[in-house]
Amino acid sequence: MGVSVIIPTFNRAWILAEAIDSVLGQTCPADEIIVVDDGSTDDTRALLKRYGNRIEILRQPNQGVSAARNNGWRRATGALIALLDADDLWRPAKLERQIAFFNNHPEARICQTQEIWMRKGKRVNPKHRHRKPSGWIFEPSLALCLVSPSAVMMRQELLEDMGGFDEALPASDIGR
Repeated sequence: MGVSVIIPTFNRAWILAEAIDSVLGQTCPADEIIVVDDGSTDDTRALLKRYGNRIEILRQPNQGVSAARNNGWRRATGALIALLDADDLWRPAKLERQIAFFNNHPEARICQTQEIWMRKGKRVNPKHRHRKPSGWIFEPSLALCLVSPSAVMMRQELLEDMGGFDEALPASDIGR
């Protein structure tokens, strides 16, 4: 089951290499890593060149994170899509565990992992109300932003059925 990783980025050269390296260090490698540069004006372009053919780079004028994710998944060839924000990192077995979940639950269309929150270099545990629900997660997730894109893996067909991310909706574009 092929896995495509989509990393949208906008002026995150200061942290982007750590995100990409966390994907390259997975115990079960991704089939492709697509970095979508959403019109960065910092050193993102030079940083991405260092990765050569280990990543695919898409460039677009600044349109926002949802447009970047849409451009990435539409280019992706994997049956599974994993999202990673440019300022987040994955633990080494994340992809392996989520692929195993899909293998054991062929009816599932999406899954997410727990997160470790860090602030100023220190681990901050999410409050009980932020714990990830299981099963039908849509309604419990509405009150708080409980679905973190970097924790999600979904089937490509789910994105196709839903028409991708709504580019008109605001997102957590902190620092934009």
